Amino acid sequence: MSKPLELPFDPIDRAAQIWARRFGPSPSMAAVTSIMRAQQILLGELDALLRPYGLTFARYEALVLLTFSRTGTLPLGMIGERLMVHPTSVTNIISRLERQQLVTRRPNPADGRGRLAEITQAGRDVVERATRDLMAAEFGLAGFEPGQLKEIFDVFRELRLAAGDFVPESSVTSEPSKPQQPQSSSDPKAPATPIAQKPQQPQ
Repeated sequence: MSKPLELPFDPIDRAAQIWARRFGPSPSMAAVTSIMRAQQILLGELDALLRPYGLTFARYEALVLLTFSRTGTLPLGMIGERLMVHPTSVTNIISRLERQQLVTRRPNPADGRGRLAEITQAGRDVVERATRDLMAAEFGLAGFEPGQLKEIFDVFRELRLAAGDFVPESSVTSEPSKPQQPQSSSDPKAPATPIAQKPQQPQ
């Protein structure tokens, strides 16, 4: 966990005031700068909680996603899609987890060129213990009430929706029905992990 800065003023508020005098008021600039700083703080706290387990939050998210699947196994491409990260990042994350013997990789029988990642029992044990610590710390947001957390989620959900992260359920249900494709045994229809990481973070 990083050392508190304890500055005698809020540098983001100060920057917003100077910005307003030079370029004109921009609540958006102040908001986005606050978001970026909050992301740094939260990742620092989460990574500190996970450090005893040899994990970063990015690796923890990948392990959790594998536990969500029915078989504990997912194609690397699906992991990248669910975590919303670049394929290269997925490869690096899984490689590190494999070196830690928390996952194994094997060929994907449904895709001659693809690979599957499978969580090991050691990986499941680590997820269980690490999750207890994260839950106890409220994922770094212990100072907020449930209603405030819901407001935070709703605000950023709108941003993610506008960015095209997902299609609203109402839009999906209004589309003409399509023939269902055979369901892969490795597809858990799992939700994303607790906190989706979109800015690049340590793997």
